[in-house]
Amino acid sequence: MTRDTVELFGLRIDNLTMDQTVARVGELIAKGGVHQHIVVNVDKVVKAARDPQIRDIVNHSDLCNVDGQPVVWASRLLGHPLKERVTGVDLMQRLIAGAGKSGHRLYFLGAKPEIVEKVVAWTQEHHPEAPIAGYRNGYWKPEEEEAVVDAIAATKPDILFVAISSPKKELFLAKYKERIGAPFVMGVGGSFDVVAGLVERAPVWMQKVGLEWFFRFAQEPRRMWRRYFVEDMKFVPLVIREGLRAIAR
Repeated sequence: MTRDTVELFGLRIDNLTMDQTVARVGELIAKGGVHQHIVVNVDKVVKAARDPQIRDIVNHSDLCNVDGQPVVWASRLLGHPLKERVTGVDLMQRLIAGAGKSGHRLYFLGAKPEIVEKVVAWTQEHHPEAPIAGYRNGYWKPEEEEAVVDAIAATKPDILFVAISSPKKELFLAKYKERIGAPFVMGVGGSFDVVAGLVERAPVWMQKVGLEWFFRFAQEPRRMWRRYFVEDMKFVPLVIREGLRAIAR
């Protein structure tokens, strides 16, 4: 299975459209084994630049999409254009919709109990034919983690969605994905909140012009201001550094 990838900021990103990504997920599941999906946005680029472990997890993932319009723009500016943005929440919903035909068993892990229950209820309402292997909230004590992993593995899911904050979800999956044994594991961040209706998605026009982050900030300014106005600002010098490297070559 040949991968069409682009290297940006020291990260290997698959250069796929949404439709191509959905098809690739099907191929990975049919292939057998365990495959980890990851998405890259501005926040992930910044974290990977300072954390070799996060960078290693991204580069050893089996499928990596860009989920951040600024990263798409940077790819074009740097001469390695990515085809399009493939958001985690949209991919998750496409996979849920396709599970009815494919028969892929779904497991939902993460968020508060009432949130993950709403995601399961939404799935049952909109895609009643999609098989649900199980679900669990994302809160447990360290001493409970082994039992949580074993309980998920016992349901034998084909697709595992993990809605835990980054980088915790990446580290969790890197440690336990083989033990869980799901053919396709995917960190989905705040996607459960969107599907459950807790967080409103930005209008399409804001998504297209790269302002989805601002819409998100406006909903939770106290929680999100540091991420967007302190941490993610480090993305700008990273783009400049990549550009200078390209010129030097």
